[in-house]
Amino acid sequence: MDIVHNKENMQFTLDINGELAKIDYSLNNGKMYLNHSEVPFNLRGQGIGKVLVEKTFVQLTKEGFKAVAVCSYIKAVAKRSDKWSKIIQ
Repeated sequence: MDIVHNKENMQFTLDINGELAKIDYSLNNGKMYLNHSEVPFNLRGQGIGKVLVEKTFVQLTKEGFKAVAVCSYIKAVAKRSDKWSKIIQ
């Protein structure tokens, strides 16, 4: 599963058998605000949300962004690992 950065729709998406898990974001002053994460209902409870968030963190790091976690779930994933503390507020 590869993360896709859809800049036009300001989303990171993960295609799981034709269904999209996604993170919506906005940009302000050069920072990416991770506003909302969503996993299709029938795919919840399988760890896909965590994979989505971590792959998003890797991709935005590759692209040179620092990010602010607005979504409570994204904040929780970021706080669980020191690895993300330098790029995710």
